[in-house]
Parts: sequence; C-alpha cells; structure tokens
Amino acid sequence: MSRRIGRISTKVATATAIAGAVALLGAGTASASTVTYQAGVPTAVTYTCTFPGISAQPVAVTAHLDAPDSVATGSVTTPANVGGTASISATVHTLLTAVGYDGIRGKANVPVTGTGGTLSNGGVAANLNVPQAIYPTGGGITVTISQDAGSTIPAFTAGAPGSATLSLGTPLSAALEFHKKSANTWTAFTMNCTLKVTSPAQNTAFSPSITITP
Repeated sequence: MSRRIGRISTKVATATAIAGAVALLGAGTASASTVTYQAGVPTAVTYTCTFPGISAQPVAVTAHLDAPDSVATGSVTTPANVGGTASISATVHTLLTAVGYDGIRGKANVPVTGTGGTLSNGGVAANLNVPQAIYPTGGGITVTISQDAGSTIPAFTAGAPGSATLSLGTPLSAALEFHKKSANTWTAFTMNCTLKVTSPAQNTAFSPSITITP
C-alpha cells in the first residue's frame, strides 16, 4: 500500500511540474496585440496644397494604420488598414465652387518616415484610394483616403530593441480628377502638398510608439 501511495504522489508531483512549465512557457510567448496608430489626432496636421484654378490652400490631414503593439528586432511588419482624412475649410470650398468644381476622385501617395527601423518603398504609401464624391454647395469638406487592393504599403523592418516611431512625411501628392459641374466632366490634376512650417513644429508622429523587443 505504501508503495502505491508513493507512486501516486510521484505522478501528481510530475504532473504539477509539467503544468507549471507549460504555464511559464505560455506567459513568455504571448502574442502581440494589434493597435491602431494615429497621426494628426486630436490636432490635424496642416499641409499647403495646390488646387486647380485657385492658389495653394491649407488642408488638414489625419492618418491611421493598424500594426502590432510590439515587434521583434529584425522582424518585418506591413501595416494594414492604412488611411486617413483630408479636410478643407468652407472658405476653400467656396473658392473651388467659384471656379466650377464640385467633386473629386483619384489616388493619393502619402510618405511616412520612421525611427528605430527602416521602411521599404521609400516609405511611401502609394495609390491610396480617394473615392468619387460630389459635394453640395457650402460648408467644409472632408475627403476620406483609404487603402485598397491597388495600394502599395511600405513594410517596416525593426531595428535594435527599444522603440520606433512612424511620422507623416512631406511632400504628399495625389493624382486626382476634379468634377466640373457645368459640363459634367472630370479634369485631371496633380495635387502637391507640403507640410506647413510652424513654430513650434507640428506634431506629425503616429501615436503610440512601437515597442521593439530583443
């Protein structure tokens, strides 16, 4: 009887040890969570952009992307759900209305810079979609920009352990078409936008930063 009890105790101790080891391994290999990183929130980033028929005007830009909250040194990550908004004031809308434009569509190229690692494709998120939209007269306009199947998104290769920060770059460009209301036609126009220089400088960084693990 005592031998049997001893064998049972040994098995129980072994099972307990295995369970403890599994728990420790599980704690050490927890997967990273996906985070939405944002730039221009809560204060939009101001660019000065060209428009057809009027002088260059201010445009308020926000951006977002999804990526892990932590990445390993040397790993390569391609963000998803890349997009944002570009907003013009009621004053700029009035100027465009005065020269006959009431709609927009096309593609946008948005440069991104990074610390703590390197970006492919020159850091440019290319061919982001600007959906066709016709706007009623009056008020400000907010244009949605989003990643689609034709977009090219730069991959981020993590550097040394620590943290990495992505930021909106300059210049932005967009191959657009503006809708001419009177003729119901579309006019091709390449929009170029440069970051407005301010003092202090605008905060163009995506938040939060990305943790880089060994």
